Amino acid sequence: MTVYTTMASPVGELLLVGEIREGAVVLTAVSMAGNKSVLVRPEWTADVDAFATIIPQLSAYFAGERTGFDIPFGESGTEFQRRVWRALEEIPYGSTTTYGEIARRIGAPRAAVRAVGSAIGANPLLIVRPCHRVIGADGSLTGYAGGVERKRRLLELEVA
Repeated sequence: MTVYTTMASPVGELLLVGEIREGAVVLTAVSMAGNKSVLVRPEWTADVDAFATIIPQLSAYFAGERTGFDIPFGESGTEFQRRVWRALEEIPYGSTTTYGEIARRIGAPRAAVRAVGSAIGANPLLIVRPCHRVIGADGSLTGYAGGVERKRRLLELEVA
């Protein structure tokens, strides 16, 4: 069964989506207001209680009291996307890396940077799988599903 809830955050309202498995929620998506890739579907059930262990972790992250998450994620994506997403999970709190470095870490050729960027853009778990920590080779803040201004705010939060 798919469940969802919303929560307020310093980067706007977040939509949390999960699947109930063995009595617990497995997080399948975190998106931000205005992100049309994840919209509430009529067959989903609103259930704030299902996210009782997730919301406090996100709140602590936004308060600067938490640098990582202990949240079970659902499996999705292609094998290539999952390799890229695992590399995202290894980027330390408060630091950044480049698309080219992610390609290198997963053993992809330098020419695969665009494919890496596409995989990062398909990340369904904003914030908890920290794609906001990936920047352009020249240090610029490039694309983010939540918008570049929110990316900037998340990075500022992590260095404050």
